[in-house]
Amino acid sequence: MASIASLSANALRAVSRRAPRAVPKLPAKSTQTAFYSLLARSALPNSLRQPIIQVAATRGVKTLNFAGTEESVYERSDWPLAKLHDYFKNDTLALIGYGSQGHGQGLNARDNGLNVIVGVRKDGESWTQAIEDGWIPGETLFPIEEAIGRGTIIMNLLSDAAQSQTWPTVAPLITKGKTLYFSHGFSVVYKDDTGVIPPPDVDVILVAPKGSGRTDVTGKAMEKAVALGVAVGSGYMYETTFEKEVYSDLYGERGVLMGAIQGLFCAQYKVLRANGHSPSEAFNETVEEATQSLYPLIGQKGMDYMYNACSTTARRGALDWAPIFEKTNLPVFEKLYESVKNGTETRKSLEFNGRSTYRQDLAKELKEIDDQEIWRAGKVVRSLRPDYKAE
Repeated sequence: MASIASLSANALRAVSRRAPRAVPKLPAKSTQTAFYSLLARSALPNSLRQPIIQVAATRGVKTLNFAGTEESVYERSDWPLAKLHDYFKNDTLALIGYGSQGHGQGLNARDNGLNVIVGVRKDGESWTQAIEDGWIPGETLFPIEEAIGRGTIIMNLLSDAAQSQTWPTVAPLITKGKTLYFSHGFSVVYKDDTGVIPPPDVDVILVAPKGSGRTDVTGKAMEKAVALGVAVGSGYMYETTFEKEVYSDLYGERGVLMGAIQGLFCAQYKVLRANGHSPSEAFNETVEEATQSLYPLIGQKGMDYMYNACSTTARRGALDWAPIFEKTNLPVFEKLYESVKNGTETRKSLEFNGRSTYRQDLAKELKEIDDQEIWRAGKVVRSLRPDYKAE
């Protein structure tokens, strides 16, 4: 199954399941003199230098060299609004579900002038939210089954658990000629657990905050995927597969994006507290300095830049201890990836998120995090920031 994936440049308007990631504009040149790494690179012999980026462009499509591997990147510049409107002039985007993805993608597509309707459970919480956002019952807001019937591109943006639960009802409505659209590869990749098997006679497209893809029945799925990526707010898109998108997504969330970082923060904080450091000092040295001073440097200019921006003592210690942390954590990350790949994480998610007591159980677990001393101390530390706004 060939695919294309999309990376949201302005991040979808909605607050997604994790904090929106800032996506820098692609550099126009192959050198960036603000990088400390380039200062070091300039001292190397020509034969040892590697360009930061190489570009071969044809109207909105670029081949970029990512650390020695060439990948195609599709940019929105090839899809001005007039072309987008003409391409979708005979289509109705039926957006099913109005959570974080549905809200953001729907508003972006509507703002871009496309014909968009929303399908959710009538009079439910999402129905009310959609009305507040300007969707009109009977005109642009419908019950799920009616929205699917009216749509040509069916954007299934329900939660992973809800996609599995509703698929027996939804599947017969995805008739030949329609396009089936997902924003996460979860349901399709783990079909043995979810029961979600797309019909064989329709185009299937994935457009996620960092991914989109296709099953090409009509021969136009690639073009359609890129166009839809632009329509819902993507700045540029890169190729991947359904499997790689969902594996990397689940792995990353459980790893350094959320799970691992919470575990590391707590471990470091506890050692500091056990050795007599105050809550404020322990939080500052664990979280505040990381998130407010150092991590932004990594995001803006890379790890080597951040190292160079720190003191010689800090740099020496970090260089010595980084390999130790890598060696210690590598087996944990290997175990995590295997748990994702073999479906264990999927089955856990489907079981928990499908419970009738899901919201109460989740609230209990999140309250346990909120009540941890590290995060209680953090609330006080945040209140001391010059730009603090009451939570």
